[in-house]
Amino acid sequence: MQRFSMGVIGAGRVGAVLASRFRSAGYPLVGVSGRSEASQLRITTLLPGVAVRTPVELAAASDILVLAVPDDDLIAIAEELAASGAVRPGQYVLHTSGRHGLDALASLTRLGARPIAFHPAMTFTGTPVDLDRAPVFGLTAAAAERPLAEELVAALGGTPMWVDEADRVLYHAALAHGANHLVTLVAQSMDLLRTAGAADPAAVLRPLLTAALDNVLAYGDAALTGPVVRGDVTTIRAHVDALAAADVDDATVDAYLEMARATAGRAESDGRLAPVQASTIRQVLDEADWDTLAEIAAGI
Repeated sequence: MQRFSMGVIGAGRVGAVLASRFRSAGYPLVGVSGRSEASQLRITTLLPGVAVRTPVELAAASDILVLAVPDDDLIAIAEELAASGAVRPGQYVLHTSGRHGLDALASLTRLGARPIAFHPAMTFTGTPVDLDRAPVFGLTAAAAERPLAEELVAALGGTPMWVDEADRVLYHAALAHGANHLVTLVAQSMDLLRTAGAADPAAVLRPLLTAALDNVLAYGDAALTGPVVRGDVTTIRAHVDALAAADVDDATVDAYLEMARATAGRAESDGRLAPVQASTIRQVLDEADWDTLAEIAAGI
């Protein structure tokens, strides 16, 4: 099957990997753009022999133009391409932003381009490690562009998920909350273990977190374990006291308190935590907040 030619604007972690994957899937790659040293290294590593061209040159030469650029730059870059005259009617234009839908490409759509929001729900390193991953792709497109969007996802071995234009930001917030905040949470846990004397915090956490992640993905809230869902108020109070006594940054303490509150709310909602227990847990957590505020006030 003949493949459309493709140009990729942005050789960041996402753009370089997608360009390499599309090239391997048989899409003729007319070139990529990338100016930073990191982008140049990714091009050399993942895309040997591929031409480095300007965004306008890529737009003029490709059937499918991929905008793999930061969210905050997407609209401006689309408008610059529209003003250049390089984008033509019938040309497919994809962007890889999770937050944005089709509106971000409105300047190109007015010229007759065919927009697709094409977001891989995956964290990228920009190295060969990413080449074998097959994520879900959060897609938004009009009916006429859906067949190509699904073809592209299939070529990458991924799975399509259709997201309404109005739901793009919520979709992206869900991914950021689950993935980005998970990194922060795990890093904080590793810091606490180091403070407690662990020589290799990752080795301590890996089997525990792997099991917890597998369980919650399979069973949802039913996978929840620990002192909050058991209503172990004395243990929670001991945790709070230990965090206060240790040399722990305020952000980690705040995260513990807020996540414990959220956990108590979910456990109470599904009936595993009695309302009186949930109330007592929240009181312990609130008292910890009050103590922190009192310490701040005393230091003023």
